[in-house]
Amino acid sequence: MPKNEDPFPGPSMFDLRGKQSVRATFKLSQKAIDAIGLVAVHMGIKQKSLFDHIIEDMEALDDLAQTIRIRQFKKIPRRQKTFVLSRKTIDALASISETYGMPRDALVEYSIQKLESVIQTEKLRHGERKKLQSALDDHFRTGEKLYATASKILGRDDPFCRKMEKSILTSRKTLEEINIFLEKSKVLEDF
Repeated sequence: MPKNEDPFPGPSMFDLRGKQSVRATFKLSQKAIDAIGLVAVHMGIKQKSLFDHIIEDMEALDDLAQTIRIRQFKKIPRRQKTFVLSRKTIDALASISETYGMPRDALVEYSIQKLESVIQTEKLRHGERKKLQSALDDHFRTGEKLYATASKILGRDDPFCRKMEKSILTSRKTLEEINIFLEKSKVLEDF
């Protein structure tokens, strides 16, 4: 093995430091706070991962910083909220903030606004899911009626009916999971 070759290849200390979690407090609008929470919960993404995704891209953050109007930003009522972010995301914010002489809060606020198109798309999809849920409920009830008819004709112990019963139980469980998902998704309706 050559002298300068690393005997333990893998992530460097710098790579590991970038993944380190840190707490950071920002003053954000309630709408931004709600948006980050809604997307994280609805899509099952950790807030830290969401922040990493929307802030870590230095080029996009740089472009965004050039469009922010601080006077407009200062007019937004805001409150403090603490989040867990990666060290790499914090460093990206600090770098762009310093370059443009702009508060990190503004960069975070306007970065989160990028999520609004995702939320609006999900809101439309939620409406469609609710319509499909109604059709699925009808389909399930039809299956239950067919099973009841088959049980009367063949008896519950008939192999055909046992397989049908298994299908009905699986469908019921799936329907319950869909209903839970749609209930959690109701937060989209008021956004």
